[in-house]
Amino acid sequence: MDPSLDTWDFSPLISLWIHKFYIYWGFAFGISLWICFQIVIRKQDKTSQEKSLSKATRDLVTNGYISLQEKEVFVSGVKIFYGSQTGTAKGFATILAEAVTCLGLPVAIINLKEYDPDDHLVEEVTSKSVCAFLVATYTDGRPTESAEWFCKWLEEASIDFRFGQTYLKGMRYTVFGLGNSAYASHFNKIGKNVDKWLWMLGAHRVMTRGEGDCNVVKSKHGSIEGDFRAWKTKFISRLRALSKGEKKSCGGNCKKGRCKSSQHGSEEMEPGSPAQDGLHQRDTEEEEPFASTSEEESSTEDHQSLSSVVDVEDLGKIMNHVKKEKREKEQQEEKTSLFRNTVKNEASERRAMITPALREALTKQGYQLIGSHSGVKLCRWTKSMLRGRGGCYKHTFYGIESHRCMETTPSLACANKCVFCWRHHTNPVGTEWRWKMDQPEMILKEAIENHQSMIKQFKGVPGVKEERFEEGMTVKHCALSLVGEPIMYPEINRFLKLLHECKISSFLVTNAQFPVEIKNLKPVTQLYVSVDASTKDSLKKIDRPLFKDFWQRFLDSLKALAAKQQRTVYRLTLVKAWNVDELQAYAELVSLGSPDFIEVKGVTYCGESSASSLTMANVPWHEEVVRFVHELVDLIPNYEIACEHEHSNCLLIAHKKDTFAR
Repeated sequence: MDPSLDTWDFSPLISLWIHKFYIYWGFAFGISLWICFQIVIRKQDKTSQEKSLSKATRDLVTNGYISLQEKEVFVSGVKIFYGSQTGTAKGFATILAEAVTCLGLPVAIINLKEYDPDDHLVEEVTSKSVCAFLVATYTDGRPTESAEWFCKWLEEASIDFRFGQTYLKGMRYTVFGLGNSAYASHFNKIGKNVDKWLWMLGAHRVMTRGEGDCNVVKSKHGSIEGDFRAWKTKFISRLRALSKGEKKSCGGNCKKGRCKSSQHGSEEMEPGSPAQDGLHQRDTEEEEPFASTSEEESSTEDHQSLSSVVDVEDLGKIMNHVKKEKREKEQQEEKTSLFRNTVKNEASERRAMITPALREALTKQGYQLIGSHSGVKLCRWTKSMLRGRGGCYKHTFYGIESHRCMETTPSLACANKCVFCWRHHTNPVGTEWRWKMDQPEMILKEAIENHQSMIKQFKGVPGVKEERFEEGMTVKHCALSLVGEPIMYPEINRFLKLLHECKISSFLVTNAQFPVEIKNLKPVTQLYVSVDASTKDSLKKIDRPLFKDFWQRFLDSLKALAAKQQRTVYRLTLVKAWNVDELQAYAELVSLGSPDFIEVKGVTYCGESSASSLTMANVPWHEEVVRFVHELVDLIPNYEIACEHEHSNCLLIAHKKDTFAR
């Protein structure tokens, strides 16, 4: 035996071999622990990361920068389109924009004159914006100059098969029209047409069309500003509902915003509306003005349909619910009836002619307003004569002293909207008296007091003659030609009688639209009729009368003048390129009314006005007025030129008979 083998001890290896199972098990257990440990650590890291991300996201959302789930936008903004002539629609657009901005919505104000519908209107289909159209109706039911092209394009597109009934499907819009109900035949015609044409092209009306009325007598809210405010309130409320994603507003007869009937609101099915006319067979469901309801908070249990299968034990609850709804409906109808009666009673009460807006406008122009429908103003010729200078043409023609002349009117309203109106159409218009009426005694008293108050302001002014100032404090003549149509005032005869009792002479001017009133008028010192044109077409173009039968009224007024046993006058206002080439027609009108005098005057340009296209180019030179008068006198043999006042660009033609003997 080898002695080296005895030095090796293999007992430990043998022991490991014998216990190898326990060793394997230990290794396996250790690896398992390590794996479990790693899993736990990773889960903790992931949870920590999620919490961190969630907190960061909340912080970002709070600051308005980001959202994990993008919130759906129902209204991206509001575009306000306006078509204005006098600036009213533009002003309303600005007011509406301020109200929309308060909702936090982007808003754009767009002048229709600068908008190309061919390129941009179809973009509103997918823009998620709401379009508000504020459009005015101008002369003869035509659109304003700024909206003329837009309306023409829209009208043609609505009947063009190449566009079709779905061209603007998806576009949301509403319309507010501006008009004057005194022009009944085309009141708010443009607003109605724009509403109809958009509807025909498939656009979606989000709210009933609003109608503003300049006629304070028939305006639902007392003035066009009041009409706009009421419509604006509804629109903002509707816009707020649309922004929340409400597609159709609740009419009050439903719960949780789920209406029981899918019928249209009665407001949408108005006479002449596209749906009623049957212009298209497409889905005409339009959204009604938004109305909230207290029933929003009712439980959903009450919404079980009566047509569904119900348990007999629940029948009592359902019947109680039906009775409750019936009582609430009756109460609602009672409230509605009471409201309508209240509105009707308020409408039946006569309103003041001078609205706050009108008062502000006329006061800025220097008028002293009297009561609810009268006014007085100091003439520049009165100021001139106080300084010892010349007077107006009435002084040259008839001896009227300008510094003792009071220019006033008992009616600011008129039946025409003449292109050369000095007041730029700030005064109201109407075809009959429908306002509150002040007594003539009060009107005359305050007119004289206001006139004297304005005269007093010239005391001590350099250049004012002391004797003229003292004389000016006593009114000796009244020119009823300030503004409006004085003959419309129901108590005009009493007013004239009071003037004459005070030893005040009277010149009254009428626009030849009230022949009956001319016949019934008591004698005045001198009665004028404005003859602004000699043909039907030119009179309509220049005077823009409210009456449909304006021409017959005009002729009847001239005939009534011929029957008056007093001094009568034709007043001709020449507007270059408009009415100066109608000499023969003027001669025929002279023979119809046989006036004692004919005053021919060049039109006075009173500055630029968006309500009139009159410019300095329409003002004739004095030489042109003189030439016109000479040519007219040649056609009327019983008349001759009597006097001339170059400063006023005016000439007087007189009948050859002994006029003053009358």
